[in-house]
Amino acid sequence: MSGKLGTMIEHEQTATAPAPGKFVPQRTFGTAAERARRNINAKLSNPLAGFSHADLRKQGRNFAIAHEIGDESDIRAFELGAVLAQSPERYATVAGLTTQEKEVLRREFAHRWSQPWTMYAVIALCSLSAAVQGMDETVVNGAQIWYKHQFGIADDSPRSTWLVGLVNSAPYLCCAVVGSWLTVPFNHWFGRRGTIFLTCCFSAIACLWQGFVSTWWAMFVARFALGFGIGPKSATVPIYAAETAPPAIRGALVMQWQMWTAFGIMLGYAADLMFFKVADTPAIVGLNWRCMMASAMFPALVVCCFVFACPESPRWYMSQKQYYRAYQSMCTLRHHKMQAARDLYYMHTLLEAENSMKLGQNKLLELITVPRNRRAMLASEIVMFTQQFCGVNVIAYYSSEIFLEANFSPAAALGASLGWGMINWLFAIPAIYTIDTFGRRNLLLCTFPLLALSMFFTGFSFWIPEETSHTARIACIALGTYLFGIVYSPGEGPVPFTYSAEAYPLYVRSYGMALATATTWFFNFLLGVTWPSLRSAFTAQGGFAWYGSWNLVGWWLVLLFLPETKGKTLEELDQVFSVSTCFHAQYGLRQIPYCVKRYLLRRDVRPETLWEREDAAPAQDLGYNA
Repeated sequence: MSGKLGTMIEHEQTATAPAPGKFVPQRTFGTAAERARRNINAKLSNPLAGFSHADLRKQGRNFAIAHEIGDESDIRAFELGAVLAQSPERYATVAGLTTQEKEVLRREFAHRWSQPWTMYAVIALCSLSAAVQGMDETVVNGAQIWYKHQFGIADDSPRSTWLVGLVNSAPYLCCAVVGSWLTVPFNHWFGRRGTIFLTCCFSAIACLWQGFVSTWWAMFVARFALGFGIGPKSATVPIYAAETAPPAIRGALVMQWQMWTAFGIMLGYAADLMFFKVADTPAIVGLNWRCMMASAMFPALVVCCFVFACPESPRWYMSQKQYYRAYQSMCTLRHHKMQAARDLYYMHTLLEAENSMKLGQNKLLELITVPRNRRAMLASEIVMFTQQFCGVNVIAYYSSEIFLEANFSPAAALGASLGWGMINWLFAIPAIYTIDTFGRRNLLLCTFPLLALSMFFTGFSFWIPEETSHTARIACIALGTYLFGIVYSPGEGPVPFTYSAEAYPLYVRSYGMALATATTWFFNFLLGVTWPSLRSAFTAQGGFAWYGSWNLVGWWLVLLFLPETKGKTLEELDQVFSVSTCFHAQYGLRQIPYCVKRYLLRRDVRPETLWEREDAAPAQDLGYNA
């Protein structure tokens, strides 16, 4: 292994553990099975490490010939591509490249957003799919102002408050118990594009269906069906983006899922405001809210119309043993066939490494039984849980109701919700930069206290007497929700999905992501179904204070149990998550006096190093280890 741990590493068979603070090679400890798993993870970090250029050329040529990929020029591309895949940034040291080919490879890193039009089509597809997701979630925000009266569930009785919550949160119940778990079979049967097409069809049909219902239970059924569109799509689109994007922009492209979901959330609020004044006809009651609910079908239809104009994921083709089609697809996504051959051959080596893993145990069980995986699961579940229990979807789903309770007019309530949606989107944009510079853990530790303060401020603002200061009351409530959106968007918004996608070893990553996705949708459902009753029982002040308190709990959970994953390769992450949970918690507690001494008392103190590498890190992490 390339690093050393400054930790007490948990192990089953060693009687004594090293004292904290000593740097001990990780390979010293662990059972044979654990060492085998660590070797697998190291192999996945770069399966081509250690081969000479001559060996790699031979491997690339044999791969192209064995799978009957192209002509002699394509075979040459695979010969050189296999060499380039070992260290993409060291293209200048590869013999046999022409001046033109070197210039293409240089531009890939110097001008990383210079891509073929098909790559931009994929980016547009992923962005629109995320917008579909956001709009599906928030058109109900304004529509519920009217449909709950029409369905006879608008009073403050326990039955009505629970039914309103159940109807609004029905899609997320479906996602948690069924939808998210359909990701694997849908992707296997239909591919990435097919899954996106199918889920957008589900979304469009369910959204239209919602506009024609006349009872609360019919709305519940329609919205539950919407979960079949939301669940698999939320997992498939980031996978599709990661598998098609060049390494230099892969992280930024996958990160944009959250940003464009926020854009879709804003579109949902805009649609609510747009159809607010639509009048009923003699034959239709509630035409305004019906138009709001049905409007979310339009971005889904746009995705359905052009999804098959984009190439299928080359990795999916390779998993189906369709190597030539994978190569054709990759060629449309890169400027030069040399780049296509390089990335395709690297995918092939990773797939071979995955297929060779026979550890003799169910991978779902390995999430729990293997200490390294268990710690990754604990960290992933923490960020997914706190993403919901920070209270964001109280505002996303019920902001119009909250503003009405603050005595906003219906139009003003919808306008204030639109303002929150715009803030949520705009402040998600900086996260593309800060998540890789400031770090995942640091973002959460800095923003959780501010999220708590925003929640407390919003809730306590309801105590401002309306009779004496109506304007101040309205302004403070709106300000509190807006401040929450400003702090949430670069922190708890983008971190959970990014963190969960990188924390797990590759051989159990799909299972870990399925669990993480199901977790966030389950707690999303729990928050949505309980808020109306929570607000009725404890008032708005108590409801906001409840979620403000959970932000403080989240801060402690992150401090104690969440290792930083910024800028680390798979091999390094394998070591980071080999630090015992107890020792990391002690390390987190020691960070409190360090921060007090350095930032408050302004003392010159050095931060504690949890672990460090023996050798220098590579000059540039281009994403090939992701």
